[in-house]
This record gives sequence, C-alpha cells and structure tokens, in this order.
Amino acid sequence: MSKPPIVLDLDGSSGIPDGAIHLALQDWQARLRFGCGRSVLSAFERHLDTLLPPEYGTVLMGSGDFHHLSLPLVKRLTEKRQRPLRLLVVDNHPDNMRYLFGVHCGSWVRRVAMLPNVSHVHVLGITSADIGRGHAWENYLTPLLAGKLSYWSIGVDTGWSRLLGMQQAFRNFDSAATLTEAVCSMLAENREDTYLSIDKDAFSPEVVRTNWDQGQLQEAQLMQMIDLLQGQLIASDITGDVSEYRHPSAWKRWLSAGDEQTLVIPAATLLEWQQQQQALNRRLVTRLQAVMENSPP
Repeated sequence: MSKPPIVLDLDGSSGIPDGAIHLALQDWQARLRFGCGRSVLSAFERHLDTLLPPEYGTVLMGSGDFHHLSLPLVKRLTEKRQRPLRLLVVDNHPDNMRYLFGVHCGSWVRRVAMLPNVSHVHVLGITSADIGRGHAWENYLTPLLAGKLSYWSIGVDTGWSRLLGMQQAFRNFDSAATLTEAVCSMLAENREDTYLSIDKDAFSPEVVRTNWDQGQLQEAQLMQMIDLLQGQLIASDITGDVSEYRHPSAWKRWLSAGDEQTLVIPAATLLEWQQQQQALNRRLVTRLQAVMENSPP
C-alpha cells in the first residue's frame, strides 16, 4: 500500500494532493518562517513526532521560507536507520550560508551535512551568486572541506574554491541539460539510499513561478533524475510554493528583504502562481510516490 503524502500546512500554499494527511500548523508560521532559534526548531521537531504516522510518503512544506524544516525530517529519519543516507537537494541556492541566529531556510544544509548518518549532501541546480567569489566568505566551509557537501551549479564562477583546495566539492556546468546528464550518471553508477529535497526555485520561471530568484531546471529534467532513484529513494520533501506574508517581527522583515524576496504579489497573480504550483506538486508527488514504492524500507 502506498504511504500517504504529508502536508505540513504552515501557510496554505501547497494544496492537498489526493490521499494526503493534512496537518494544520498555521500557528507555527510566525515562529518558523524564514528562520528560527534552535530551541524553536527542536520544539517543532518534538511536536511533529506526536503528529506524524510511523510510515509516510512525500512531505509538502509550503513556501521556500520553510526549507529548514527538512533538517528535523532528515534527522528523525537517520536516527531510526542503521544504513547511511545520501541527501540530494534540488535548489537554486546552496542553503549553506552563515546565519548567526539559529537555523534559517538558507543555512540548514551545514547542519544536515554534518549528521553522522548522512553520507553526503549534493545541492543540485545552483545558479545563485551565493557560491560565487563575492559571497564566498558567507558559505560554511566545514562540510565542504570535510568532503560531505558538493555544489552542482550552472554558469557560476567558483574559481575561488581552488584557492582553498576545495575544487572537488564544486561541479559547474554550462547548462541545465549537461548538469542533468552528469547527475543521472552519478545516480546510475553510485546507488545509495537517498533522501530527495526539492525547492522549486531551482526551476526556470517558465516552469513555475516562485518569489525567490530562480534557476534553469526544466520539469522533465527533474523527473529524469527522480526516475533514476528507483530502488534508492527512501523519503522526499517539496518546498518552494508561493504565499504572501508580512512578518510580525521587524527583524525578520529586514532579513527577508535583504534576501531579495518578492514580498508583495498582486492577488490575481498570487492565485495564478499558486494554481501552477499546486498542479506541479501533484505531478511531483505522483512520480515520487511511485518511485518510493519500489525502494527499500
């Protein structure tokens, strides 16, 4: 029997696919959105433990502002397993940037990469200048130097990595097509139990619109990667949906504006984007669920 998808409904954006378990969590939105202290994230993790069934499928988390919630999801999974887990993060950003106030949607990868039962994290589809020379100092270097994190980017000058002897952690491509080909070769040749985390800002805007700067990936290219995870995909999550929100905290408003998010979206445009997003969510969940059914427990 198929494991049911889970909707962590923090902002009402992702829709509810057929057969999904809907968890109403809007009262957590202000505390978690964009970033939070470690104590808040730990409290949310404990709350999730009381809500999630023993077995479940793809988790939908809403806005990309909640991508750091992948951390407790991966953590609770690795604690229940004996075999190591590989993490694939499809994202236009490295999500490995310095953040001094806990964990936020752009910093969580460092923490998940250093979990003892995570073998490696691959961030796929980056076109953001976050990994370019001008922002090099903002990247956490520990997981890159430790050989636990790799960036797969498109058209970003990452020559600075050679100066620090980290060139093996950086793979740059001239197009989404050549990146997809290389990723698919890796998945075919190196078969491992895998967790897949999808932030839809990695897609080209012609596929779907988000309120973050976006990459170049096409839907068919991601589907090709997913299909090659047959027999390997243990769990997955999806974020990158669109919702308009005004943080009660002036501090969070300032931080999110600094990340160049589109914070105000006309109502008709927002509805159109959400409908596109929810249709894509349904297609992704259908494909992911089919692949996970044929993977080891």
